[in-house]
Amino acid sequence: MLQTIFGEPFIPNGVELDNDENQILIITGPNMAGKSTYIRQVGLIALLAQIGSFVPAVSATIGIVDRIFTRVGAQDNLAGGESTFLVEMNETASILNNATPKSLILLDEIGRGTSTFDGLSIAWAVAEYLHNNSRVRAKTLFATHYHELTELALILPRVKNFNVAVREWGNHIVFLRKIVPGGCDHSYGIQVARLAGLPKEVIERAKEVLHNLESNELTPNEMPKLAAGRHAPMMVAEPQLNMFAEEEEKIRQKLKEIDLNKLTPIEALNKLNELKKLISDEK
Repeated sequence: MLQTIFGEPFIPNGVELDNDENQILIITGPNMAGKSTYIRQVGLIALLAQIGSFVPAVSATIGIVDRIFTRVGAQDNLAGGESTFLVEMNETASILNNATPKSLILLDEIGRGTSTFDGLSIAWAVAEYLHNNSRVRAKTLFATHYHELTELALILPRVKNFNVAVREWGNHIVFLRKIVPGGCDHSYGIQVARLAGLPKEVIERAKEVLHNLESNELTPNEMPKLAAGRHAPMMVAEPQLNMFAEEEEKIRQKLKEIDLNKLTPIEALNKLNELKKLISDEK
């Protein structure tokens, strides 16, 4: 069993990335569960393999990687007039403009430096671009707390969901550090806030607010609303079967036969009464 310098056992994890079926892995899971460790581990192993060094793995098949791009951490350049978010966007722009299908991209959160809706929208669009743009189409690990991004797997064939496994006992969580298939819809941020010592009143109120915010965001087609748009591969719902099509066609035909220019007021009332009677008879 491998062990870290802090005395905790190191949990090994595998990864399968390619340009055909497993191009983008969306990694979700709680705070402190190990998402960042996992994606950095993959980056370091790829680097070691490229320089011909020993690779700490039971087995590994690693192709040519022309560049390793990372968007990790939060830093600013205030002296240069760049906020944390602007630095983040500069790094993201560099990745999207320079990556190739032979590149490895490690994204540790995108869009966290701005409002929730803005950040989520940017993260969603970045993932779509990496998937749909044939010039890029790079192998990508995308760690995020935007659980909505897991819905990308519903519409993009080369996107797969993985999460860091945990176990819950009451209000306590145990991190297993194991990467497993599937998405995760909880970040357990409130539990982490409790561990940090936030007042109990704040924790309880945060739980209430979180409950109010959580809602179903799928369309009637069971597709994510976030994916709606001109370029989105949204499924179109089949038209509902009309049980009264024959009756409606009869009424439509009657209306077409009426020449409004030749109707007197009394004739118009008679025609209206005739149509009403037709509807009543059909029922």
